[in-house]
Amino acid sequence: MTSVEKVEAGSSLVDDAGKTMDEIVTQVKRVSDLIAEIRAATEEQSSGVSQIDQAVSDLDNITQQNTALVEKSSAASDSLKQQATRLVEAVSVFR
Repeated sequence: MTSVEKVEAGSSLVDDAGKTMDEIVTQVKRVSDLIAEIRAATEEQSSGVSQIDQAVSDLDNITQQNTALVEKSSAASDSLKQQATRLVEAVSVFR
């Protein structure tokens, strides 16, 4: 192989290496863009999970409040039943 052929072969290899480097840079940019998209999606999902967590917490509080109201209603119902029984007994004296 002559010196000219060696230089041409070397030049060709340098061109190939340059093209390969350009492809690598392009792919690195693509990977970087994908990572940014994944990060954005992860942040969005995290926000959604936080909203769900808050909604579940709110439902828990409402359920506890409803339970307390049902217990109060039950106690009031029992009290009314007792008062009605006493009223019937009191009225029966006049019969």
